[in-house]
Amino acid sequence: MSVESILKVERLTKDYRTAAGPLTVLKEVSFDLVAGASLAIVGPSGSGKTTLLGLCAGLDRASGGTVTLAGSELGALDEDGRARVRNAHVGFVFQNFQLIPTLTALENVLVPLELRGEGGAAVEAEATALLGRVGLGARCDHYPVQLSGGEQQRVALARAFMNRPKILFCDEPTGNLDGDTAAAMVELVFGLNREKGTTLVLVTHDLDLAKKCGRIIRLRSGAVVSDEVVLPANHANERELGDSES
Repeated sequence: MSVESILKVERLTKDYRTAAGPLTVLKEVSFDLVAGASLAIVGPSGSGKTTLLGLCAGLDRASGGTVTLAGSELGALDEDGRARVRNAHVGFVFQNFQLIPTLTALENVLVPLELRGEGGAAVEAEATALLGRVGLGARCDHYPVQLSGGEQQRVALARAFMNRPKILFCDEPTGNLDGDTAAAMVELVFGLNREKGTTLVLVTHDLDLAKKCGRIIRLRSGAVVSDEVVLPANHANERELGDSES
């Protein structure tokens, strides 16, 4: 693997057992992603996009093939080992937010570093600043039930970046949002990605969103049917910077 690679997927396969027999949802998917790049994974419903994302992030085990994330081959690790890799290197924005309902927005953002045993005034100030960056500086003490869907998604984004990830995985980051909120979310994802230098991998049905990435992989029936470089990642980032400043 190149020293610059952050994610390498080789012949990745995922099968599930069903009453009717084995069901293959991913078929020998391979790609290599360098640090700092942006990748969109697109395809029709049932094509294996979310399954691929989960395997890349170490949330599930593959049936065959390998995933090497930030230098660690995930298949060689047990569940605790994969959790340590995620906590050290990964941010994840889920479509359904997955906020902890009994914690405030600020407390939700602090969870990743608390899992590392980090805390204190400086960490809390960083979390508060991130919530301000996503437009929720006045909502730190609100619980998820007191927040709109768009606000919950922004808390989830702040939480993902609080982890100081090397790579950020987003599963349909605009899927539950209205048009205006979705546009703001896209600006935040690419803006924070650019500022932090974090590699971005997102699953989306939105081709306009996909084209903002430097690369698009298309899946159909669990297999890669195209792998397109849209623009070099640095050019794509420059375009987004120009768009946000215009």
